[in-house]
Amino acid sequence: MEVQSLAGKRSAILGFALVASLLVTGCGGNARVVRELREDPHGERAKKVMLLTLPSGKELPVNYLRDGERVYCAADFPWWRELDDAPGRGSVLIQGETLYGTLRVVRDDPELRDAIFDRLRPTAPRFLGTMVVMDVDPPAAP
Repeated sequence: MEVQSLAGKRSAILGFALVASLLVTGCGGNARVVRELREDPHGERAKKVMLLTLPSGKELPVNYLRDGERVYCAADFPWWRELDDAPGRGSVLIQGETLYGTLRVVRDDPELRDAIFDRLRPTAPRFLGTMVVMDVDPPAAP
């Protein structure tokens, strides 16, 4: 009986946290972060968070890991489904620099996902997050 009660409490807490997160995001939480990323591109938040623009034009602040000409991020909400059927063109704003490239979802390479997530989000539970990768376009010739 106590195990069921504990499981119920955990579910209630997780549910509350999810609803609270959605309310903050929907009530301007993202707008504040987006403004900060643009106005303070070398601030503490900008060292960890980039502004991702999806093919639809939707902008999202997300944690990132840049490794050479690839940028990785983890999607905990369903925005990644926009890229599920096929890669798409997008951009990222990282510390004041806008990069363009092809965005894609990677779900068939668990070793890569684990290696990236170990660096990107080492304390997050393993089952959370869908990996999204942007292959950055080469710089334009002068």
